[in-house]
Amino acid sequence: MDPVFRVLCLGENAPDLVGSDYGSFVVEGCGSLDDVAARLREAAHDALLLFSAAPAALADWPALAQAVLDTAVVVVAPSARPADAVALLQYGVQDVVADAADAPRALRLAIERRREQAAARKGYSTDLPTGLPNHAQLLEHMTHLLALREREPAPMAMIVLRVDGLAAVAETLGQESADVLRRKAAVRLRAALRASDVVASIGHDAFAVLLAWIDSPADGERVMDKLAAILSQPFSVAGRAQRLLPHAGLASYPEHGKNAEALMRRALGAALQFTPVCRDAALPADRGPAAAANDEEA
Repeated sequence: MDPVFRVLCLGENAPDLVGSDYGSFVVEGCGSLDDVAARLREAAHDALLLFSAAPAALADWPALAQAVLDTAVVVVAPSARPADAVALLQYGVQDVVADAADAPRALRLAIERRREQAAARKGYSTDLPTGLPNHAQLLEHMTHLLALREREPAPMAMIVLRVDGLAAVAETLGQESADVLRRKAAVRLRAALRASDVVASIGHDAFAVLLAWIDSPADGERVMDKLAAILSQPFSVAGRAQRLLPHAGLASYPEHGKNAEALMRRALGAALQFTPVCRDAALPADRGPAAAANDEEA
């Protein structure tokens, strides 16, 4: 029996995927990118098919980071320039095709490719540019910790921080400078937390923080606000002051979920809807320094 794949589809000209030689696809239509983001927060899908007349704009879609984590993303863009297609692949999109007739093949291969990549990533626990645990390692750690919490109940929280500004630095100063900025952001986050808390890199523009033990959900909110304010303070990169604009989201255990994937999805979805802190926001006096002491050495 052919496998059945769940596909979200944005666009009015979706191809007929029923009975394809590349498998059986159950297609769920979406009327807008906001609708797509909402559906992704609700449930996981095997693939996302995006019909776009302006593929370059997809790089600025806030939910793209979530989409490429959870699904195999294929873009159908007849007018896509090579540079736009390459940029989307660098953001995690699996394939960009010009003809809708190629969608079944592209979807199946993208799904299989993503599964192979996910299996390969299990052998690597570190995000090389930042030195932080990666997405797979964080989920594995959370799974073990949640199993412990089933025996010894205690509240915990997951915070996701998605940052705007890295792409601009990469464009003006180069990718190496953008990686330096990511490392400095990682240093600040790590320095602002307890040794028992975990900071991970979960994408090109997102970090996750696991608070392994908190007294109440309000503690998670306070830490989230503190970390967002810390990341909003300026960094020095290549002799210039650079700023990041953080979007933060929180998921509390057990209120918002009892497994790693559900908590991650909830926190990332909340971050996508978060109103960013003011770029000039000052930290409250009792919430720690604006930067780690070794921030400039990152």
